[in-house]
Amino acid sequence: MKYNRTALLCIGCFLLILSAGCQKNGEKKNDKKDEETLIPVEAAVVTEGSISAYYSSTATLETEAETDVVAKVGGVVQRIYVEEGDHVRAGQVLAKLDEEKLKFQVDQARASLDKLKNEYNRSQELFKKELISTETFQQAKYSYEVQKAAYKLAELDLDYTDIRAPIGGVVAERMIKVGNMVALHASVFRITGLDTLLAVLYVPERHLSKLHVKQKAVLEVDAVEGALFQGSVKRISPVVDPSSGTVKVTIEVTDKTRRLKPGMFTRVKVVYDVHEGVMLLPKDAVLAEDRASSVFVVNDSLVFKRDIETGYVNTTFIEITRGIMPGDTVVTVGKNSLKDSSRVEIVNMKKDTVTVKE
Repeated sequence: MKYNRTALLCIGCFLLILSAGCQKNGEKKNDKKDEETLIPVEAAVVTEGSISAYYSSTATLETEAETDVVAKVGGVVQRIYVEEGDHVRAGQVLAKLDEEKLKFQVDQARASLDKLKNEYNRSQELFKKELISTETFQQAKYSYEVQKAAYKLAELDLDYTDIRAPIGGVVAERMIKVGNMVALHASVFRITGLDTLLAVLYVPERHLSKLHVKQKAVLEVDAVEGALFQGSVKRISPVVDPSSGTVKVTIEVTDKTRRLKPGMFTRVKVVYDVHEGVMLLPKDAVLAEDRASSVFVVNDSLVFKRDIETGYVNTTFIEITRGIMPGDTVVTVGKNSLKDSSRVEIVNMKKDTVTVKE
């Protein structure tokens, strides 16, 4: 019996030790489980900067100056000096027409002019001596003046054999070839001015109060990736189109790099207000639920949900007017799986959160 009591005591001690060991192993497993519950997130720090409000729309670039170059006299094309894509200045010779016939006409007009000038001078002398009537003198003078005008006209037609650019720009189209017979007033070239390009917007009348002449605009063109072009509001139509309820607003843009071309598709933002020295966050950090906005603020490894009020928004950032402070760390990626007091691990901290005026 005594042996049995000793055996039972030993068995009890063994079970107690085993139980304690199991409890320690369980605690280790729970600790490991707690470590595994850390939710990986990305975060950003609330900073101060400036942000713009803008009216955005799309348009197709147009040119302020574009014209067809027409032949002022008829003739056969002898030479062509420019090609499509060439930059030309106003008054530059673009092509040359055959001038042989017109030279003969100028020589003929000059000979007739010289003859009539001599007759006029002789008549003037005779008239002073009262040897001819006033009517005869006036007729000689009239014939001389008419022939002088005819001579100048012949010289002008000869000069018109040089086809010149009426405006500066780029040759957009050449419509003639050497040897072609060109008729009077026929189009021979098309020139497009690139110094000033326009983007025409049709703005709903409810937004008209936000816009005025000389406002700055920013243009983004798909064909010139990564570049922003500056412009301004040049004019606003005083008339609302009753069929569409829109107003024509013309944006002027100057591209000194000459990368922009008429016909390019562009996105236009007309800046109508700027807030300076405001709190900014990447807009991906904000949760919008039932017309309310909130963010998750990180404190050590815990996150807490805070209601906020927002202001202007651009393509990247959002203005925060209430609810957080500069320097707070806010979750930007992974927020949808969080709740109050969730434990998180920040895997990527964004530091470049200061925006630039648009």
